[in-house]
Amino acid sequence: MKELLVYIREYTKECILGPFFKLLEACFDLAVPLVMASIIDKGIALNDKGYIFKYGGILVLLAIIGLTCSITAQFFAAKAATGFAANLRYALFKHIESLSFTEMDGIGTSTMITRMTSDINQLQSGVNMALRLFLRSPFIVFGAAIMAFTIDVKAALVFVVVIPLLAIVIFGIMLISMPLYKKVQANLDNVLGITRQNLTGVRVIRAFNKEQAELGSFNNGNESLTVMQLFVGRIAALTNPVTYIMVNIALIALLWTGGLQVDAGSLTQGEVVALVNYMSQILVELVKLANTIVLATKAVACGGRVQNILATSSSMEDGEYKEKASSTDKGGIDVEFENASMMYKGAGADSISNINFTAKAGSVTGVIGGTGSGKSTLVNLIPRFYDVSQGCVKVGGRDVRTYEIDTLRHKTGIVLQKAVLFRGTIRDNILWGNPDATDEEIIEALKAAQAWEIVTGNDKGLDYIIEQGGRNLSGGQKQRLTIARALVRKPAILVFDDSSSALDFATEAKLRKSLQELSYSPTIFIVSQRTSSIQHADNILVLDDGELAGQGTHDELVKNCEVYREIYNSQA
Repeated sequence: MKELLVYIREYTKECILGPFFKLLEACFDLAVPLVMASIIDKGIALNDKGYIFKYGGILVLLAIIGLTCSITAQFFAAKAATGFAANLRYALFKHIESLSFTEMDGIGTSTMITRMTSDINQLQSGVNMALRLFLRSPFIVFGAAIMAFTIDVKAALVFVVVIPLLAIVIFGIMLISMPLYKKVQANLDNVLGITRQNLTGVRVIRAFNKEQAELGSFNNGNESLTVMQLFVGRIAALTNPVTYIMVNIALIALLWTGGLQVDAGSLTQGEVVALVNYMSQILVELVKLANTIVLATKAVACGGRVQNILATSSSMEDGEYKEKASSTDKGGIDVEFENASMMYKGAGADSISNINFTAKAGSVTGVIGGTGSGKSTLVNLIPRFYDVSQGCVKVGGRDVRTYEIDTLRHKTGIVLQKAVLFRGTIRDNILWGNPDATDEEIIEALKAAQAWEIVTGNDKGLDYIIEQGGRNLSGGQKQRLTIARALVRKPAILVFDDSSSALDFATEAKLRKSLQELSYSPTIFIVSQRTSSIQHADNILVLDDGELAGQGTHDELVKNCEVYREIYNSQA
């Protein structure tokens, strides 16, 4: 938790001024019972209306000053808390962006979303309450006890007994509940994970009539969360009633002792009222402190979870080679795999193993194989989405691990298996590939990707708004736009990861022809389940269970590679 304090450092002034004004408010609050005692003993007892109005005005003045201090303190506390949350949220997002896919896969999307939202919001509330009450409440508690001693030592002994007992109760509950809040958040992660899975896969769930099964799974996770929250809530809820009982017992003892001393003439009625007011202040502040501690306990648990993410370092180290391919560069670049193997974190076996081949600059390499054969894994190694566990991958004769990651990915245009578009215009989405591209270059890329009809088919052209995730487009339209996004970059290496699966054969054939007619000659990788998509490639890699079962031209593989021949014959 202390590691996170660096994100509030720029709000040091607010962190000082907030508690300072709260302490000022507390000082004025401590003066109120003494003024009340004076009004009772001198104003009311002597029927001195002038005295009553005079000191009544002082009470109003104390209230106004206290309110002003409270508002000021709240302003500074809120500014510090929101600023801290904003800084932490940015730092966490930046850190997550720096993690490799290996760490992201391990942490999980739902977990990262929870840390970014729920956990940081809890931290913000905790910091806000801490700045306002963590100093004020103890100050009032001990200040009231000291003021009670100035009135009467004998009566104030009640304060000496009750305050330590209350502290033991409050901190005992805190120690019990703190580890339980971690379990609550873990259960929340589980519920969010189930929710995300169901929302993203809702069509599949309905297609297979699995609504009831998934509802049962969600209900189990939700019930576990509810049970844990109720259990923790019951423990935390003990704080207030136990505190009230103990303070009320102390009030009875105080009134009993005070009444006897009033009869004896050693205490005035006003002084008894003042003592009762001080005890009431202690009650109120201890309840506030208890609630603050509960909130702080949650915040500490959430802070530990956020810190765990920040402490996770990327397994992928950035290289130092910074040469960039400009948009004016012509031709592709050699890509070599030398005994390349890759194993996903937590997997029991390599996804691909001992892959050896060379893709010459400007050539077209097809990659084919059954489901789970390692096709996507292979091409994901080129832009360093993952690193090899053995061997190496070379681009332009250099190990990809020696490249600065930005430099390497600048050389690469990749069209992923799942077409992802972002809310904005068609132009905005294409410019992701090259922010400096002109409309003419965008149009050229769209035509090459067979996506120009998407632009001409609406009345807004390039300014047509794409909804989040491309909801207002068909699967084929989204794929063609993502292809255009890669083409506008004019990369040295162009990777198509099963990116024509939603295209009809005629459109795919036009796309292959347009790729051959590009004004530059990138090194192209085409991953596909269909032999028709890759049979014209210069070299075809056939993967089987992560191993290279064969490579060569279409004709060579039909003759010499049993795995390829089976795939080809099954699609004939």
